[in-house]
Amino acid sequence: MMQQKKKILIFSLAYFPKHVGGAEVAIKEITDRINPNEIKFDMVCLRFDSTLPKIETSGNVTVHRIGFTTKNPTMADIGKFPLHVNKLLFQFLAAWKAHKLHRKNTYDGIWAMMAHSCGVPAVIFKILHPKVPYLLTLQEGDPPEYIQKKMRPLYPLFKRAFVKADFIQAISTFLGNWAHNVGYKGLLEIVPNAVNTKHFSQTYSEGEFNVLKKKLGKQGGDIYIITTSRLVKKNAVDDVIESLKFLSENYKFLILGIGPLEEELKLKTKNLKLETRVFFLGQIDHKEMPKYLKVSDIFTRPSLSEGMGNSFVEAMAAGLPVVATQEGGIADFLFDPDRNPDKPSTGLAVNPRDPEGLARQFKRLNEDKKLRDEIIKNARTLAFAKYDWDKIAHNMEKKVFKIFLNNEIKR
Repeated sequence: MMQQKKKILIFSLAYFPKHVGGAEVAIKEITDRINPNEIKFDMVCLRFDSTLPKIETSGNVTVHRIGFTTKNPTMADIGKFPLHVNKLLFQFLAAWKAHKLHRKNTYDGIWAMMAHSCGVPAVIFKILHPKVPYLLTLQEGDPPEYIQKKMRPLYPLFKRAFVKADFIQAISTFLGNWAHNVGYKGLLEIVPNAVNTKHFSQTYSEGEFNVLKKKLGKQGGDIYIITTSRLVKKNAVDDVIESLKFLSENYKFLILGIGPLEEELKLKTKNLKLETRVFFLGQIDHKEMPKYLKVSDIFTRPSLSEGMGNSFVEAMAAGLPVVATQEGGIADFLFDPDRNPDKPSTGLAVNPRDPEGLARQFKRLNEDKKLRDEIIKNARTLAFAKYDWDKIAHNMEKKVFKIFLNNEIKR
C-alpha cells in the first residue's frame, strides 16, 4: 500500500461521456477501481464538443478539456476541418496545460495513453519537468510502420516519447516489442485490456433468441459467421466476404460495425452476388452485442494488425469459437491446435489475406464438434481468468503504479 495519496496527470485525446474508444474505456475501468485515497487522477484531453464543461469530475478523474469546439459534433465531424486540427494542436497545447496544472497541483507522475496521440505532449512535459516520472501506455491497433510514418513530421519527439519514458505498459507482447524496437530500454510490463466478461456471458431466453433469429432470417441449418469490426483495411472484412465463395449457401456473414470502407465492401458483396448471404447491420449498441454473438456460430476477424483485440475476447466470453490471424496482440490469446500444440486450443488461426484458408477453418469448426467444444471451453476459461477488469486494475496498481510512483524504477 502507498503511504500517502499520489497524484497522476493523464494525457488522453478524449474522455467520457463522448467520443471514446477502447483506450478511454481502459482508463475509466482502471481508475474507477483504484482507491482515490491512494491515487487521484487529473486529465488533459480535447473538448471537441461545446456542450461539455471545460472542467469536470468523472469517477476518480478530474478532466481538464482544451481545444476549440462545435456543438454536438459526430465522430465524422471530428475527422474533418476544423476539428481535426485539434489533434495537431494538442501535441503542444496539452503540454502547456499540463505544465500550468503541475505548477498548481505538483503531480507525482504523468501517464500518456498511446504514443501516437499523447507521447509528444508527455515528453515535452518531461523535458520541462525531468524529475516527474513518466508512464507510457501502448494501446495502438494500427501497424507500427503506419503510425511511425504518420508521425514523421514530429518523429524526433515521437521517438523520445518512448526513449524518455520511465516505465512502459503495453497491452500485448507485440506492442512491448515495438517499444524495444524504437529504442526503449527501461522497465516494461505487459498488462492487457479486459472485457466485461459478465456482460458478454449473460444468458437469454429462447424467446429472445427466436425474435432475433427471425429478424436476421436465420433458418435451421444456417451457419452464421459474425464480426464486430470497424470497416477499415486492417480488419480485412473483405477477406471474409471473399471466403463465402468457397462455402455452401447456408454459410452467412453478419457484419456489426461501420467505417470508411462500408460502400466498397457492399459493392464487393454485390459483385460476388452475395447480397443474400452478407448482412451489414451497422453500429449495434454495446448492450445488444452479446445477443448477436450468441445467436451466431463463429466469430472472425482476419486482422492484418492488432494491438490486442478486445472483440475477440468478448466473443470468447460469449462462448463463440474464433477464427482469426495471429497478427500482433492476437497471438497472446489465440492458440491454434496445429500451430501451438503446447497450449490449450483457444481458436483456429489463418494466414493474413487467405480467404480460402478462412473457409477451411469455418468448415472445420462446423464439422468437428469435439474440437469446437474444446476451443469454446478453453477460450472461455482464458477470458475469465486473464481478461477481467478487476484483475487488470489490480495488476495496474501493483505491477505498474506502485513501482512507477515509489521510485522503484531501475534504468
